[in-house]
Amino acid sequence: MITSPAFADKRYAVLGLARSGLAAVEALAASGARITAWDAREEARDAVADKARLADPLEIDLTGFDGLVVSPGVSLNDHPAVARARDAGVPIIGDIELFSLARPALPVHNVIGITGTNGKSTTTSLIAHILSIAGVPNLMAGNIGVPILSRDPLPSGGVYVLELSSYQIDLTQSLDCDVAVLLNLSPDHLDRHGGFDGYIASKERLFAMQSTDNVAIIGTDDAASAAIADRVKRAKRITARAIDDQREWPSLQGPHNAQNIAASLAAVEALGVSRSVALAALGSFTGLPHRMEIIGRSNGVTYVNDSKATNTASAAPALAAWPADPEPRIHWILGGLPKGEGLGECEAWLGNVAHAYTVGEAGPMFADALEGRVPVERSEMLGTAVEMAIGNARDGDVILLSPACASFDQFKDFEARGDAFRSLVEARLMPGRAEFDA
Repeated sequence: MITSPAFADKRYAVLGLARSGLAAVEALAASGARITAWDAREEARDAVADKARLADPLEIDLTGFDGLVVSPGVSLNDHPAVARARDAGVPIIGDIELFSLARPALPVHNVIGITGTNGKSTTTSLIAHILSIAGVPNLMAGNIGVPILSRDPLPSGGVYVLELSSYQIDLTQSLDCDVAVLLNLSPDHLDRHGGFDGYIASKERLFAMQSTDNVAIIGTDDAASAAIADRVKRAKRITARAIDDQREWPSLQGPHNAQNIAASLAAVEALGVSRSVALAALGSFTGLPHRMEIIGRSNGVTYVNDSKATNTASAAPALAAWPADPEPRIHWILGGLPKGEGLGECEAWLGNVAHAYTVGEAGPMFADALEGRVPVERSEMLGTAVEMAIGNARDGDVILLSPACASFDQFKDFEARGDAFRSLVEARLMPGRAEFDA
């Protein structure tokens, strides 16, 4: 784990003991800090009872604490513990800020921070992949699902590749990224940030924390990001249009991945990786589960799990990735718990859709929006949609789960939804169809 003498004898309260909170307690304890920890779950409290005093921040005097460490899911707007910490003059921070404070004690290294509405995880993974091919020690952490404090420090010359959500940036005060990347911006988490302007401001803070001689990379394919690039005068502006041929990189199809590629190339080149090495690495990138994941092919039909597409902005790039050739090829499975009204950015790519299959709570809304524009089946359940799509698809077609919705109406998370899609496809195809190349 990552530890630091900077935490010795300091007092921290840790609220929330899931992955990042548990890692924070363990790293702070190993660094000699005095910790008060709390979680609503008794089993979570029991897991840290040997490392921390157990007490609810709502019931103790926070005066004199060096920080209230909260998970990204804790709302800064209305959580009563946050208000108490502010009243006591206690910094409200997250595990990324603890990592930032620990950096001076680590071997010489670089940090690449990646944020944006869509594409963060793919870009983070792609950058780490390129660095690995180039022989540069690196690790991924942050919003990609791995708490940074739980990882062992890199040797000298290593690169920490951090996916950063707006929630994590809000809890960070001093992260000076050697390379900071903003991919794109579209409305998301608006309740948390008080509207789109607040969300934009949260993302822009990543550059405000940087030293002025460090590298800023900003995608300019949307107006909000382009406006930030105008304000961050030193920014290197990148665009998806700079990548004009993706055919050699099967896991990086579509205009959204063109932007991810452009950002990744700019980031690694800023740290000295040659463009030839970086381009060569793109062909061996296999992508991430549930993100435009090709799970197999059978009888000329490609099956794609894009369950991570939980809003229309993130589903639209998947629809763009398989253009009509010359007829529409995509059998689109969509629906779930809606995040908004209508088809949003997916509207522009309906010409690529051969047939749609709507499921879940949002199914009727989407079916109404699609009627008369593309053939649509009101499938309701994912299993029914998969069965119908397999029956309709022909050689050269794509069966695409890209729901444009959250999963919580029928599944515990987008991973469970994607796993269910994979299982349904394999169960339907592997016993009775010729081959299923997974």
